[in-house]
This record gives sequence, C-alpha cells and structure tokens, in this order.
Amino acid sequence: MDLSQKRKRISHELTNSQPSRRVAAPCCSTNGQAGGFVEGSILRITMRNFLTYDHSEVSPGPKLNMIVGANGTGKSSIVCAICLGLAGKTAVLGRGDKVGLYVKRGCSKGSVEIELYRASGNLIITREIQVENNQSTWMLNKKHSSQRAVEEAVKELHIQVGNLCQFLPQEKVGEFAKMSKIELLEATEKSVGPPEMYEFHCELKTFRSKERDLENVCKEKANFLEKARQRNERNKLDVERYYMKKRHLDRIQMLEKKKPWVEYETARKELEGVKKEREEMKKKLKSLKEAQEPLLRKIRSVESQLQPIEQQMKELTAGIRDASQKCKQKHDQLEYRNKEVDDIRQDLSLKQTEEADRQKRIGHTQLMIKDLQKELQNMGSMEDVTPQIEAVNADLRKIQEEKAKLEGEIIDSRKNRDALEKSQNQCLRNRQRSLDDMMKVKEDKLRNRFRDTYTALKWLRDNRDRFEGNVYEPMMLVINVRDTRHAKYIESHIPLNDLRAFVFQRQEDMEKFMTEVRDTQRLRVNTVIAPEESCSKRPPSRPLETLKPYGFFSYLRELFDAPEEVMSYLCYQYKVNDVPVGTEKTKSMIEMVIRELQMRMIYTAEEKYTVKKSNYSSNVVSSNSALRPSQFLTTTIDADERSQLEEQLRSIDQRMAAIREQQAKLDRRDNELRANKKKLSELKGKKRQLEQKISTKQDSLRQMQQNKINLQAIEEETNAKIAAVNNKKVAIMEEYLGHILSMDKVYLALQSAGLSAEKTKLETDCRDSSAELKRAEVVYTKLDQAKNNLLATCKTLMRRASEICNMTPGETAVPEELHAVSSAFSQLPDTLDEIDAMLNEEKTRAECFTGLSDAVVEEYNRREREIQNMEKELDDKTNALRTYRQNIAEAKECWLNPLKLLVEQINERFSDFFRSMQCAGEVDLHSENEEEYDKYGIRIRVKFRSSTELHELTPHHQSGGERSVSTMLYLMALQELNRCPFRVVDEINQGMDPVNERRVFDIVVRTACGVNTSQYFFITPKLLQNLQYAEQMTILCVHNGPYMLPPNKWSEKAFIRCATRRQIS
Repeated sequence: MDLSQKRKRISHELTNSQPSRRVAAPCCSTNGQAGGFVEGSILRITMRNFLTYDHSEVSPGPKLNMIVGANGTGKSSIVCAICLGLAGKTAVLGRGDKVGLYVKRGCSKGSVEIELYRASGNLIITREIQVENNQSTWMLNKKHSSQRAVEEAVKELHIQVGNLCQFLPQEKVGEFAKMSKIELLEATEKSVGPPEMYEFHCELKTFRSKERDLENVCKEKANFLEKARQRNERNKLDVERYYMKKRHLDRIQMLEKKKPWVEYETARKELEGVKKEREEMKKKLKSLKEAQEPLLRKIRSVESQLQPIEQQMKELTAGIRDASQKCKQKHDQLEYRNKEVDDIRQDLSLKQTEEADRQKRIGHTQLMIKDLQKELQNMGSMEDVTPQIEAVNADLRKIQEEKAKLEGEIIDSRKNRDALEKSQNQCLRNRQRSLDDMMKVKEDKLRNRFRDTYTALKWLRDNRDRFEGNVYEPMMLVINVRDTRHAKYIESHIPLNDLRAFVFQRQEDMEKFMTEVRDTQRLRVNTVIAPEESCSKRPPSRPLETLKPYGFFSYLRELFDAPEEVMSYLCYQYKVNDVPVGTEKTKSMIEMVIRELQMRMIYTAEEKYTVKKSNYSSNVVSSNSALRPSQFLTTTIDADERSQLEEQLRSIDQRMAAIREQQAKLDRRDNELRANKKKLSELKGKKRQLEQKISTKQDSLRQMQQNKINLQAIEEETNAKIAAVNNKKVAIMEEYLGHILSMDKVYLALQSAGLSAEKTKLETDCRDSSAELKRAEVVYTKLDQAKNNLLATCKTLMRRASEICNMTPGETAVPEELHAVSSAFSQLPDTLDEIDAMLNEEKTRAECFTGLSDAVVEEYNRREREIQNMEKELDDKTNALRTYRQNIAEAKECWLNPLKLLVEQINERFSDFFRSMQCAGEVDLHSENEEEYDKYGIRIRVKFRSSTELHELTPHHQSGGERSVSTMLYLMALQELNRCPFRVVDEINQGMDPVNERRVFDIVVRTACGVNTSQYFFITPKLLQNLQYAEQMTILCVHNGPYMLPPNKWSEKAFIRCATRRQIS
C-alpha cells in the first residue's frame, strides 16, 4: 500500500492556509493504461467551493479505493461530487433537492471537475453551479456543452449514477433492501448485463403491454360480439314471431277475400237444391191428394157399424171400475200380512244374535279372570315391600334433617356475614372492573396508534399455546408505572419502537412469530429477545445514597414494574438500573453533577441530559432536551392489588362452590331414595290393582250369566204368531179370487169394442194423410220463399265478392291474379265452416303475438350487420395479437436465457461469499407468471443462523447489520461481472458487528483487487484493527477538525516516523 497517497484539503473556516493540491501523484500514468484503469474509470476529482471543501483534488486508484475519515470530515462530499459531476440527479443523493445547496455556504458558485479514463483520450467533465439561479454550466474537455451531451457521453461509458447497484450513497444504503425484486432486476441488468439485455426487457414489457391491450381489445370485442349475438338470439324469437304474425295476417287477408266467394258458391248451390226440392214437393203434393180419397169412403162405412157397440161400452164401464178398486184393496191387505210375518222372523233373529254375543262375552271374561289370577299368583310369591318402603322413608327423613341442619348453618352464618360479604364482594368486583377498564384504555391507545401491532396482539392471544417459552405483549401494556408523574421519564428513555415491541424469551419463538406475522400477514411489528442471562437484578454502578445529595431520588428501574424478561431486556439495552432521576435541585446544580458524577445520562424534573466525552480532546460535551408529556404509560395498574383482588374473589367463589356441592350431593341422594320409594310403591299398588280387576270381572261375569235368554220359548211364540197371520192371509185370498171371477163378464163385454179398432185405424190413416198433405203444402210454400231469398242473397254476395276482389261488373269467377299472387289461395278451405274456423284460428294466433313492432326487426337486422363487421375486426385484431406473440417469443429467447445465465453467475458468487462467512445465501430469478415480464425480479434470500430457514431480504425481517452484509455481498458478486467502470458504496459497514465487518472487508479486498475488476470506492468512518490489506488498494484519508495541522505544515515523513515509533513502542 502506498502511504504517500493522501488527500490534502484546506478549509477557510478552519485554517488560514492557502489551497493546495495533492502532493503525491497517483500510481498510474495520465491516461491510466499503465495502472489498469478500465474504460470510464475516474482518474481525478477536483472540487472548488463544494460542500465542506474550498479546493481539493482526489486521485483514486484503479482498484479498491478506501476513503477513510471521521464523521463530518467530508467523505460523503466526494460521493456527491462524483454524482453531480457525472450529471446525476440530486434525488439520488437523498440530501438537498436543489443543486445550489451543494455549494459551500457563503459562496456564490462552486464547481466539480471529473477526469474519466478513455482509450481514445481522457474525458474531462466540468460542472459549475450557480447559487443565485440554481443553474449549472457544463463543459466537456474545457469546451462549453449541454447537460444532454454530458449525459450521452456518460452513458456511452456505461456509467449509471442513478443505479443503486453501481452507485450507493450513504442516504440510500437503507433503500437498497427496500428495493423490490423488479427494481433490483432492472438495476442489475443496467449494471452488469449486456446493453441489449435491458433493451430486450423493455421491449418485452412493451410488447407484453401491447399484447395485454390487444388481448383486452380482443376479449372486449369477443364479449361485445357474444353479447350482440346473445341479444340477437334473444330478439330472434321476437323476429320469428313477427314474421309468423305477418304470415297469419296475410292468411287472414286471403281468407277474408275467399270467404265471400265461398259464401256465394254455398248460396248458389243451396239455391239449386231448393229449386230441385220445390219441384219434387210439388209432385208429392199431387200424389197425396189422389191417395186420400179411398180412406174417406171407408171411414164413413165403419162409423155406421160402431154406433151400437159404443152404447154397450158406456153401460159396462161403472162395474169394471168397482171390481178393480176392491181387488186393489185386497192386494194391499195381503202385502201388509207378508210384512208382518217378516217382522216376526226378524225379532227372532235378533234374540238369537243377542244370545250368541252373551255367550261370547262370558267366555272372554272367564279367560281374563284366569290371566289376572295367574299374574296375582305370581306376585304372591314376592316378598312384602312394606318394610323396604319404611326403610326408604327413614333415610329420606334423615336426609331432610341433614339438609335442614345445613340450611340452618348457612342461614346462621349468613346472618352475620351476608352484609359484609355483599359489600366486600361488590367492592372487589368494582375494583376489578376498574382495573380491566384501565387495561382496555391502554389497548385502545395501542390500536389507534399502531393498528398492525394490535392485530398481532390479538393473534398472539389466540395462539399463545404455539410457543414454548414466555412471550410478552407490547411493553407499553406490560409496563406499569407506579406513579403516573414518572411516566414521562420511562417514555423518554425507551424508544417508541421498543415500547410497541413484543418480548420473547426464546429465539425460535420469535422467528416463528415473525414468520407468521410479518411474512404471512404482512404486518409491521417490532420484536426483541430477552438476554439469556437475566439482568433485571443487576445493581447500579453506584448506590442511590451517594446521589441523593445531588437531588436524585430514584433510578429508572424503581419507578415501574414489568415482567422478569422485559425488565432484564430494559436493563441490558437501556441501562434503566443505572439511570438516576432527579428533581429541580438536580437541575440547579447540573454543572456540578455532570462534572463530578460523570454519568452518561441523567434526568431532572423536566429535562433529560446526555453526557459524552470526546475521543480526540477528552472534553466533556453535554446536551439536554425537554421531556414530553407521557402518551401511553399514564394509566397505572397496581399489579399486586389486582392479583390480591382476584385471589379474594376466588376464595369467595370456592367457599360458595363447596356449599353448593354439598347441597347438590344431598339433593342427588334425596332423588335416588324418592325414585326407589316410587318404584316400591308402584309394586305394592299393582297387587291391589290386580285384585280389584279380578273382583270387577267376576261381578260382570255373574251379571251376564243371570241375563240368559230362553230361545226355545221365543221360537214357539214366533211360530204361533206366524200361523195366525197366515190364517188371515188365506181369508184375504178367498175374497180376492171372488172379485176376479166377477170381471170375466166385463172382459166378454169389452170384446165387442174390437170393431172400433178398424175405424180408429182408418181415421188415423186419414188424419196422417191430411197432416202430411198440409205439411207438404207448408214445405212447398217455404221452399218457394227460400228460392226467392237465396236468389236475392246470391246477387248480394256476388256484388260483395266483386268489391272485395276489385272485380269489374259482370265477372262471376275468382280472378286469375289471385291465383298468381299466391298458391295458398287455392289451398285454402272450400267450405264456409272451415274458412270461419281457420279465420278464427288465424286471428287467435295473430292476437297471441303481442308487443311486437317493426323497430325490433329493424334493430335485429342492423345488429346482424354490426356482428358481421365486428367479426371482421376481431379477425384483424387476432392476427395482430398473433404477430405480437411471435415478436414476444423472439425477444424472450434473446433476453431470458442470457438473463438466467447472468443470475446463475451472480448466485454462484453470492453463495460462495456467504459460505465463506459460514452463512447461507442465494439469488434467483423470480416470477409468479412467466408471461408477465414486468413482474420478473431478482430475489435475494439469506440466513445468518444454522437453525433458521432462508428468508427473503426485506426491510423488516433482517436486522440492519444483516441487511448491510447482504447488500455488500450482492454488490461484490456483481463486481467480477464488470460492465460498469466503477462502483461507489458509502458507509455500508456501519450496522455490522465486528465479525461480519471483518469477513465482508476481506471479501471486498479479495474481489475488488482482482485482475479483471473495475474501480471500487468504499467509504467508511472507521476500520477494525489488524485487517488484511492488498497492494492494489488505495487509501484516501480525509482530515477535518479544529486540531488538524494546516496543509502547509503537513509532513508525510514526520507522519510515517510517528507511526513507526508507535508500532515499536
């Protein structure tokens, strides 16, 4: 290492010396070829009136450049000069947003000049910044130029100061871990990928975006086309119904035209028929008149013979009527006697049925008595249950006495304690509710301020059984300040992030919790782990008695209560056991307190004092800040009081439960005895019930046996009654026969009336003939009248048919044009009934088609034309989509395969670096969907402990040191894939522990000083001792401060001699 390569700068604010340049030249030639500079490497950085510098020139080496200096000396100013001098944006630096803010205070302008190595001749870029108008003047190789030209020149050298993979300023270190996988992929492509890789990626994203647009357009058009088809399909039925209705209306019109012709033809045919019937009726009327004359002559001959016979019939009519009346009376009497015999026989049948039922009931009752006697006999063999019932009654009386005694004891004790226990119990419960309300207030504050923490708290309460060790809720809930006036000290001392943090006893429990809450539920929560060795009882550095003279009354630890692990963490992390709290007296003598006690942190009544000792001058520097009012710990809960109240309530509940349990046992025994008594009583009552049933059935049997019916006597009585009725029937029959014999004379007299039959027949025939003749005359008249009417009707129908069919006068046949219009006219029915039926049917069907209009049909036809046009457009868009997909496939092949190879190379180096640190890490290409090119990203997964799994690098899961190590090693993995001329990393080792910092430093030296690597700038305020350095390294020391030598008095030889003496001593 060349110790002579030191950077000298002057500051008019700190020294009175003049500006000076570097004393030693760089270890390379002017063009950099001999020193191994790559195209675009920085050869020189010159700053004038820039941030902390008046005038300074930095000449870095071609490999690893370590820029070392204390905080505030101006290391990051060099980083800002590189960024702004190479046309970078102020947003990259994360400082001021205006470029004028980077000019040294009090100056009107400042400048940065950067010389870059280029094989064709070095490139010198000069930027002069004006404070007044916040503008910049650019020069390329000492010639005025534009910012756009500078940006193009920088781009040609593959310099990307806006890429965090190449240029990582101090304020952006934390943002590297916050970069999404997509952003990290793009930064990596720009940094180490071939130039066309990022272009192909952009083309793929553009193509995919257009493909999605085309897919959406095709999908929308397809959906619109489908909806149009569906609408037309829905309207298709209406259109079909419209045309169907039109066909019905056309047929109705044809039927209405044909109907008058059918009516005319029907009337004409009817007229011809009436004419024919009229002629036939005229002939028939003539023949009827000729046939009636012989009948009249016969009737006159028969009338002369019937006159004497009619006189005899009048005389015999009265005798016939009397004989018929008497026969009817005798017949009725005979029927009455027959009915009387049937009634007698029915009474006998009823008595026989009644006796059979009685015998059946007697047999059934006897069987029941035998069964009951058998059951009673079986029960007789059982022992008497009366002694058992008496024993149960005795036990019941004993239990009742015990219950009464217990009730008496309870009543006696309650008389003395009821009032006291009631008031005490109510007081205890009110106090417990008050404590619960206080806890709820603290939880409400947590929910309102930290919603994610409250959500995680609810999950923890539901899943506490999943953890093996102790897990404590956020500290603001478990910390209980003994006096609310002291809450401000606790909140001022413990950061808010720890107040809302969960405390874990075991590391694996914390990792399990974070995996669920952070990774799965995506909640932003904080967790801490308690020290393995408890620090909660650690004594303070000095007794409190020695501090009381200065106004101190307590240490922070004694002002609040907390669980063992929580208190141990606070003592270990924030030294609450060694931070005293004072009063106004302490504030009044604060200078003496700081000087004599030399404590790092103290509290007065209203202020917090922090005391530091300078590492350079040993001077003591103190700062103070006012205490803010407490927000979260103002609610105080006396934990001892709460546990004591809960214990008293449990004691009362246990005492009452014991009494209730004893009563329940007595009640169960009482119920068992009563059930046994009921069973025995039922057994005893069943025997009495059986005896009563047997007695009842025997009484019923005796009653039935006494009600015996004498069927023999009843049968004899019935036969006697039937014989008497039969005798009466014989007398009636004799009288009936006498009347029948007297009617024979009447029959003989009536035989003389036969002669009148012929007369009647002749008269009937004559009347029929006359009636037929009259009917024939009436029919003839009607036919003649119908002929005249039909003739007039035919003329009327002919005129009407001619008018409907627009015929000329004189035409008598259906026009030929109707047949030419439609063959349907000839196919229509030829009868009026069929036409009326069809007409009614067609009208009915046409009336069924309601709600139809011409607009529906027009809309349907218009949409059909639109569907055809959309189908053509959809085909065009589909062809365009196919073309885009072909372009995507070609671009994907040119992009994805080289990208996978690049990521594999990065992963190989990244994994090797982690293995060398006895950790594990991997880099892979991540994509949820292979076709979504804007979703591709680089995923970094790491693990720093062997007991854990690989976790993705996020701003929340890993600690700050772990994120710094991961970031640094990823950048080193990119170093050997050199495409950018230099990389800048500013103070990335600040959060690392010494072990990891040493390991990372070794990797940086080994990688950045390799053969084919580019220039590397590593800025750090401090370095560990006994690090391994390489000859290719260049160390640039930045000096600043009130005790440094002026530049004109600096001597490198004297510095080397002093350093050598220290090593020897």
